[in-house]
Amino acid sequence: MKNIAYKIFACCFNVCTLLPQKKRAALLSPHMASFTDSLGEVEQELHRRGIETVRVSGADIRPKKLNAASLFRMFRFFTKGAYDLATASTVFLNDNFMPLADLRVRQSASWIQLWHAEGAFKRFGLDIPDLPQDVRQRVLRGNAKLRYVICSSEGVAPIYASAFGVAPEKVLPLGSPRADRYMQSSRDAHVQAFREKWFGGTDKKVVLYAPTFRDDPAENRALLRQFDFARFERELGDSFQLVLRLHPQFHDVPVPDGVLNMTDYPDAGDLIAACDVLITDYSSICLDFALLGKPCVFFAFDLAAYAGSRSFYHDYRTYVPGPVVETFDALPDAVRTADADAQRMQRFVTYNFDTPDGRSVERIADLAQ
Repeated sequence: MKNIAYKIFACCFNVCTLLPQKKRAALLSPHMASFTDSLGEVEQELHRRGIETVRVSGADIRPKKLNAASLFRMFRFFTKGAYDLATASTVFLNDNFMPLADLRVRQSASWIQLWHAEGAFKRFGLDIPDLPQDVRQRVLRGNAKLRYVICSSEGVAPIYASAFGVAPEKVLPLGSPRADRYMQSSRDAHVQAFREKWFGGTDKKVVLYAPTFRDDPAENRALLRQFDFARFERELGDSFQLVLRLHPQFHDVPVPDGVLNMTDYPDAGDLIAACDVLITDYSSICLDFALLGKPCVFFAFDLAAYAGSRSFYHDYRTYVPGPVVETFDALPDAVRTADADAQRMQRFVTYNFDTPDGRSVERIADLAQ
């Protein structure tokens, strides 16, 4: 069914390439539709420069329920979405777009992959072990049409060339637009207002629990059973307030009553800026916390199994910027004593971000044609 959808989109796109090209940028979010990541930052910069933009969202073909409105959005994606991409002079995207393998992209069009994460943590793209061969070939054919792949540092550039299957010269270490916001002191008032609204201006340290998804849906549904929310409240509730944010690829995961669940809040950047401590497992969200110098605790209860199926670019225990615990019994003490190891954190940040200057988005916007 997916392959049929890819072919239909490609047919509409290829027909639209017969129409005149427009000097504007299309922003393509194949999965995440909130445009609060690097796509959104690039969009704002292009607007500041007077460059016209148009959004194309894969969320239009992933409705929560079928009705007349959702069917219209699906039709619009395959028609207007294809037109907007086919006639744009520049396309910025933040994930793999599977129909790209079948698209006849104009020589004069520039497709630029921003990706949705920074740095290098767990293996991704073509570096994922046991990636199905048909998927691998489709991704390779699509990525061959990319003009550039953007990454956050020179250190991770070779990894991005491998993960996307492109020549090293196509990988530009221009930085991360979504990380630029953390360099802006003007956001301080916004962060304070966010804390007041969502956390009641609490004096407690706010702990964000943000686990990543597993490839097995059954494992995803069972994942939160490993985290004893009631015990966390009993042992740490006087000093810490817990907030939960699940990965967008979690579906139908039961969340216990009483847990502040901010999975559906559109901008993860606000949470990252407002929370004091991170608990995660293998999520690249730790890169943002590290950039801000905030403590990270890694609750990796299934480390052996995850490393065996997905694997990492570096030795997990020595690479991550914080303590690793594999049982919930050890977690409360790790959170209670969490403190950023400045030297370890700086090594991690320098490798993944070089020297952030808050101007990544300007360098990337310069690529728009």
